[in-house]
Amino acid sequence: MPDRESPADTAQEEADSARRRRRAQFLRELAEARALRDRVQPRRAKTARLRHAMRMRTFRW
Repeated sequence: MPDRESPADTAQEEADSARRRRRAQFLRELAEARALRDRVQPRRAKTARLRHAMRMRTFRW
C-alpha cells in the first residue's frame, strides 16, 4: 500500500532526524565557541569582521 511507510523509510527518517539533531547541537556549540573567542580576543574578532565585510563588498551577486 502506498500510504504505509516501510520499516526502512521509518529508520531513514529517524536517522535523518538524529543527524539534524547532532548538526543543530554542533552549530550551537560552534556559535558559542566563536562568541567566546570574540570575547577573549576582541582585536582578532574585529579584524575578522572587517575582512568578512570586505569579502562581502567585493563579492559579485
